[in-house]
Amino acid sequence: MKKMKILAIPLLVVLFLSSCTSVRVLSDYDRAANFNEYKSYAFYKTGIDKAQISDLDKKRILRAIETEMGSKGFVKSDSPDILVSIFTKEREQVDVYNNYWGGGFGWGWSPYYWGGGFGPGWGWGWGGNSVSTRTEGSLYIDLIDAKNKELVWQGKGVGTLSNSKNIEKKEARIQEFVSEILQQYPPNAVALK
Repeated sequence: MKKMKILAIPLLVVLFLSSCTSVRVLSDYDRAANFNEYKSYAFYKTGIDKAQISDLDKKRILRAIETEMGSKGFVKSDSPDILVSIFTKEREQVDVYNNYWGGGFGWGWSPYYWGGGFGPGWGWGWGGNSVSTRTEGSLYIDLIDAKNKELVWQGKGVGTLSNSKNIEKKEARIQEFVSEILQQYPPNAVALK
């Protein structure tokens, strides 16, 4: 039984950490659009300027989009087939956890430990509630038909943002968001029929 408990704790930590790092992705598209016609792109400056994030993070997002678009065979152009725009949203997520109420063995004050005092013992107690906050962000990537200026595809990624001071971690998280979102493009050819 002890061995099972010891193995379960690391598994729970891994599951919790992996759930914190995932990006939930949704996408939508215009069924009338012919996605095979789009071969080149440019950034839609007007839309990107409205994104309410730091200029450094905008640059990071745009570089990640350039990488992903290049891997899909797109070329950057002055006369593009599609325009790429972004916008962001963020919100504080508050999580309240009700801790365990019950008995157990542990260190602390115990009236049964050598006549009372601090040390190992058995007792009943209330763990109380714990509250944590985290920032959840949404990144939207819009693809706009350059000829008729209509939105043809939108991808949205939602996940916990890293408030890390480590620039490499921040860039990796942004790359993960962009990559996960653009995996949804182009829409499945079967869905287009």
